[in-house]
Amino acid sequence: MPTATDALTLAADFAPASYDDWRKLVDGVLKGAPFEKLVSKTYDGLKIAPIYERAHGAAPIAGRAVAAPWQIMQRIDHPDAKKANVQALHDLENGATGLTLVFGASNGARGFGLEPTAETIATVLDGIFIDAGISIELNVGPQSRMAAIHLAEYITAKDIDPAKCNIRFGLDPLGACAVWGSSAYNWWEIAPAMTGAVKKLTDAGFKGPFVVADGRVIHDAGGSEVQELAFVLATMVSYLRALEDANVAVDDARRMIYARLSADADQFLTLAKFRALRLLWARVEESCGLKPKPLFIAAETAWRMLTQRDPYVNMLRATVATFSAGLGGANAICVLPHTLALGLPDAFARRAARNTQLVLLEEANLAKVSDPAAGAGGIEALTQELCNAAWAQFQDIEKNGGLFQAIGNNLIQPKVAATRAARQASIARRREVLTGASEFPNLHEPRATVLKAKPVEAAPYGKQKIKFNPLEPIRLAVPFEVLRDKSDHILARKGARPKVFLANLGTPAAFTARAGFAKSLFETGGIEAIDSDGFTDPAVLAEAFKASGASFACLCSSDKVYAAHAAAAARALQAAGPKHIYLAGKPGEQEAALRDAGVQDFVFAGGDALAMLNAAYRLMG
Repeated sequence: MPTATDALTLAADFAPASYDDWRKLVDGVLKGAPFEKLVSKTYDGLKIAPIYERAHGAAPIAGRAVAAPWQIMQRIDHPDAKKANVQALHDLENGATGLTLVFGASNGARGFGLEPTAETIATVLDGIFIDAGISIELNVGPQSRMAAIHLAEYITAKDIDPAKCNIRFGLDPLGACAVWGSSAYNWWEIAPAMTGAVKKLTDAGFKGPFVVADGRVIHDAGGSEVQELAFVLATMVSYLRALEDANVAVDDARRMIYARLSADADQFLTLAKFRALRLLWARVEESCGLKPKPLFIAAETAWRMLTQRDPYVNMLRATVATFSAGLGGANAICVLPHTLALGLPDAFARRAARNTQLVLLEEANLAKVSDPAAGAGGIEALTQELCNAAWAQFQDIEKNGGLFQAIGNNLIQPKVAATRAARQASIARRREVLTGASEFPNLHEPRATVLKAKPVEAAPYGKQKIKFNPLEPIRLAVPFEVLRDKSDHILARKGARPKVFLANLGTPAAFTARAGFAKSLFETGGIEAIDSDGFTDPAVLAEAFKASGASFACLCSSDKVYAAHAAAAARALQAAGPKHIYLAGKPGEQEAALRDAGVQDFVFAGGDALAMLNAAYRLMG
């Protein structure tokens, strides 16, 4: 039996492998195709190679304290303060270590939220020992900015020592302006009000941090990782300058600022993004003549990746996002419940959000290793590329006069819009997949339950004398969900969904792959696919189509079968009277003959599925 001191030599029986050995094998598989086919690109144009060597000499990036878990934050956003209090107490009793108090009309409120009154805060926090080690974070906007003062007054009235409270006050006027696309005041008017509130809270004994640079503004609007990092960095520098102008020492001012980033299901980009922000902020600190100290970074799982359809897949996306943010060094993570896109989440959805973090911390032990990605060639390279690109965009913002000026001049918004358009085009072509919405739909899924609550009306604060393009939040699945909603309305009105008949030709070995593809494609738009056995007789095929009650027909088989039978099958279908005839696959040299026979559209991987589905609904009238 080996002892504890014996060295494990698991690879001893294998010959050492080099990059050149790997490359020879890859070139053999590529068969003359360019190696660049294996190099992917992010929406920022950053290249990601298929393999990296170890990054020798790389040091861990300082983040959370060694082996310290991140804070498990739970959203408190029920408009009824008493019900919100019940939720908060239950969450803290069952594993949450912090509460995010979400106020109506604030960034990230998602249609709900608390009223920003002293009475609401007192009710929500009733029975909660704020100085017992839990974290409180405020999600506020200009309309709810007084919530910070009301919370401070509540703590004073309860005779609680502010220094023993772990509160992030979440003031972020720049983020609010960017989302609304307007401002009631100029920055030179906003900054003194913000710093005055910070000073008041500091004088009362609170340790902060008080202001947040919120990357959700960019991420929610469909922006890229580089754009999010540059925006956050520019926001922090704007707040740092404002505090310094208010006679706060820069060493004290940096402790008053923290950051919030979105975490999504792109594991490696999310992980690298969190690491990159720490390096970028350290560079700012060094430029200020300060020795870098770890920045507090809060994470929230991404809003834009949530789907209304098959919402349980949102749990998987949130798990990957939490995993990535946790390994990337996030100090606090808030998981959006999987049904939030449908309405106010119920107890089960809240429990799943909470337990996602508990399992990763307590069973997977993700927090036991500090910066586990350190030294991994791919992550180190991606981290550095994000830093370089984000710093360049940050410099552009600074050259434009700072963040408020850059937003006012619409410097940032067109870049985010271009990235959003590219991302939406990729989703439309199903190259970027949203499982359950743009791929693998379930037309018969039951609707997930949410709580009954009246949405909170939101409007900009004050008279908007300065206007610019807003960075409005989106969800990427919405175009497909709109089609699914149309299908539901047709079902309710007529008793049946729109249908497409899968005209399978030949044997199952020939048609199964493309029939499965076509079924998934049409049903992402709510058009129910009627499957069939393989046909060889065009007349029998035409009769089967008539009996199906479908509006559309889609030929499905292999290229070999198409060459022999597709034209005759299409002519028979055309005589049977469908509104449109599709063929699954690229037609190649047969296109002219197939169109002459009656095929009107070709559906294939990489085609614009969304445009095709919208056209199908127009054909239905």
